[in-house]
Amino acid sequence: MNSISKIAEEALRQPKEKSQPIGTSKSSLVIGIPKESVYQENRIALTPLSVALLIEHGHQIMIESQAGAASNFLDHHYSEQGAQIVYDRETVYKADIIIKIASPTLEEVGYMKPKQILLSSQQPSLLEIDILKALMKKQITALSYEYLQDEGGHLTVVRAMSEIVGATSILIAAEYLSNIFDGKGLMLGGVTGVPPTEIVIIGAGTVGEFAARTAIALGAQVKVFDSSVFRLRRLQNNVGSRVFTSVIQPIILNKAVRSSDVVIGALRAKNGRCPCIISEETVSKMKPNSVLIDVSIDQGGCFETSEITTHDKPTFRKYDVIHYCVPNIASRVARTATYALTNIFTPILLQIAECGGISNLIWQHKGIRNAVYLYKGSLTNKDMAEKFDLQYKDLSLMIIANQ
Repeated sequence: MNSISKIAEEALRQPKEKSQPIGTSKSSLVIGIPKESVYQENRIALTPLSVALLIEHGHQIMIESQAGAASNFLDHHYSEQGAQIVYDRETVYKADIIIKIASPTLEEVGYMKPKQILLSSQQPSLLEIDILKALMKKQITALSYEYLQDEGGHLTVVRAMSEIVGATSILIAAEYLSNIFDGKGLMLGGVTGVPPTEIVIIGAGTVGEFAARTAIALGAQVKVFDSSVFRLRRLQNNVGSRVFTSVIQPIILNKAVRSSDVVIGALRAKNGRCPCIISEETVSKMKPNSVLIDVSIDQGGCFETSEITTHDKPTFRKYDVIHYCVPNIASRVARTATYALTNIFTPILLQIAECGGISNLIWQHKGIRNAVYLYKGSLTNKDMAEKFDLQYKDLSLMIIANQ
């Protein structure tokens, strides 16, 4: 027994192993995640497991209390992974990097410290000059998710959200066709011996493609219209089954809309307002209790009868047609959307540290560089400059000058 006691005593004297952060980060980041203040924005930029990964790499995460509650991620889910939960919004904005979903408000910019890094949504069409000037005054380096590109040159966040919105729009249509929502009482797709539901999708982009995939999987009869033969051919190939496709010809399109049970408007404009394709007269001739879902409503909508609605009151009736015109459909499935976003944002945050700072990352990665609209307070986005008649600088030249 004495010999065993001596061994135990000797073991206690040995130096203990100390846990070390994994990875080879060149710098440690302090990342702040504020609670979204924009109405009905339910998503959050990082999941608890992503937070755990960042902390394992030696970074510090500050999260405002209840920031993930709308996505069903509670404070203790984050604190258990090592995040610091703060109850004062101003404290969150003391971080080196602020990552959020919606674009910042003027109040939130006021909390920010000079020369911070901001990752958020920021569409030129929705940007306000007061917010832009406030960011420029504080010499903020700001990136817009909408412009982030992957290795293939695709807008990675836009595509991820479009996939979600396309599939979700069909599920929404299925709800409003049911008797529960005073619809036609149809089951989307039908059954043996019963004709399938007819769905018209206007737009053959990512939203249109995933709407078509979901509708076909549920057994619906699908017709897709687009102005581009290339996009129609790509959709046909990607979907993997024969589906009715047509270029947008008013007579054919209006006839299909009038006879359909569901119409999905999924057109996107590169700049400015979305083209209004379906007139009020055509909507007035649609079958009673048909469902019209305008995914393009954030760009003005592609139906003349469209009006912006909210998740609290998502629909209205006009000419006895059910209109669903909620701009932020992805927030309806906030948890799924958050998982999709965190898969994009987490590697970027890790790369910022690995590269030794945001400037090096911008220089090395064209897809990240494409998302920068402010670099140390200087405007680098052409679309924003044209909207407000401001001068902008070439980002590549600026980075070279600062090397």
